[in-house]
Amino acid sequence: MLRLEALQKSFGGVRALASLSLEVRAGEILGLIGPNGSGKTTAINSITGLYRPNGGRVLFDGRDITALPPHRVTRLGISRTFQNLRLFPSRTVEANVRVAQAPLCHSPAAWLNVFPTRSARALEEERLRLIGELGLQARRQDLARNLSFGDQKRLEIARALAPRPKLLLLDEPAGGMNPAEIEALKGTLLAIRGRGTAILLIEHNMNLVMGICDRITVLNFGEVIAEGTPAAVQGDPRVIEAYLGTD
Repeated sequence: MLRLEALQKSFGGVRALASLSLEVRAGEILGLIGPNGSGKTTAINSITGLYRPNGGRVLFDGRDITALPPHRVTRLGISRTFQNLRLFPSRTVEANVRVAQAPLCHSPAAWLNVFPTRSARALEEERLRLIGELGLQARRQDLARNLSFGDQKRLEIARALAPRPKLLLLDEPAGGMNPAEIEALKGTLLAIRGRGTAILLIEHNMNLVMGICDRITVLNFGEVIAEGTPAAVQGDPRVIEAYLGTD
């Protein structure tokens, strides 16, 4: 589904991605882990068009999308969340999700729900389903800035799902969540994968990563140092030394 071929990205004299190659397969959850500064978020920014790589290619469904701007990447079926929240704080939960449905709309009237057309009603039903699925039904008319941090994280996921992506890129979705919220998130991500949406997951919570990922790729200094099943990666001496550490 998604393939990165020798992706390179530098910022001045700092090399963020050396020669990154990885693949996300249809219907899987791929974990992308590594120390802070290892290039994980740079990889997502390069996939989604926020950064222009210095070398290599990004392929999605066999198409080269390396030079595409973010809105075109989204329309092809890739959505993302951000490590630092990118919500509209003075808009309601429902309005935040409605904005993200724009790629599905053929007319402004349907998007803004100006007229009670069949397409507008279908979008509204889908919007409310997503809000409910992420546990935000009771807060749907609340302003985003009034939500707890955990609820804001869930709202980001709902927005990322709104354009019906084939591939969902999640940048530390469990950050700031308590154990109960992380357990609920685990169930949500497994349900998303169960509906056929592939997930690329960046996360530091190893209980979540090891519990739901089909495969894991480990980065260090912009390079892959290990990849494989959670069990194989967890026991790799290079990963233990660079990232996981010992008890």
